[in-house]
Amino acid sequence: MEKWLEGKVVEKRHWSDKLYSIRLKAPVDGFTAGQFTRLALEIDGERVARPYSFVNPPQDELLEVHFNEVENGPLSPRLAALEPGDRVWVSARANGFFTLEQLPQSENLWMIATGTALGVYLSILRTELPWQRFQQIVLVHNVRYKDQLSYGEEIATLKQDYGERFRYLPITSQEQLQDALQGRILAALEDGRLERHAGVELTPQKSHVMLCGNMGMIREVSAALEARGMRKHRKKEPGHFTTEKYH
Repeated sequence: MEKWLEGKVVEKRHWSDKLYSIRLKAPVDGFTAGQFTRLALEIDGERVARPYSFVNPPQDELLEVHFNEVENGPLSPRLAALEPGDRVWVSARANGFFTLEQLPQSENLWMIATGTALGVYLSILRTELPWQRFQQIVLVHNVRYKDQLSYGEEIATLKQDYGERFRYLPITSQEQLQDALQGRILAALEDGRLERHAGVELTPQKSHVMLCGNMGMIREVSAALEARGMRKHRKKEPGHFTTEKYH
């Protein structure tokens, strides 16, 4: 049976129209970067819960999740309405296997995200392990509009700390932005723009790819990677890319 703890909202960030993050304090068990928790509220006499990946690294005192407010959704509009001091239920134990400990060794790591799936990579990148294991790390973030490119300060800090070892590639699909690619991840992968702008090869011999976000992107990019001779990673059959449906 799931154990619930009472957490308190400490801060809310409102990035754009329907895009939010909340930071909260709760005495949860330790977790591994890449895992997710579950948040819940009492709604009409029922405890309504949904999974959310941690944005914060395990060493941070405050927990953080990043989410879109889904119109008429069962929980997200209520989360978006929370303010500092409000209470929320948090699962005591984290879950999930979208972690670096599950990956085989490779030279380069590509982290590809759509929307709020960016958060899980920020949790991982703000630990020591990725920088110990990989020579180059490429973070690709695809959104519709520029105001959905969240966590700019945190990404700037990673650039400052790791220099040429870290590449950040924003992609906007619905508007042009000077410092971003335009379109969708699949097109940028197939026409070579992704590798050209990163200056990093994406090959079975040198790369492992993590995919997190909407299922359409995961299906399309998985197929494109397979066409390059890459296969999905499984515990008993090491491969070249790992996927996570973002909740």
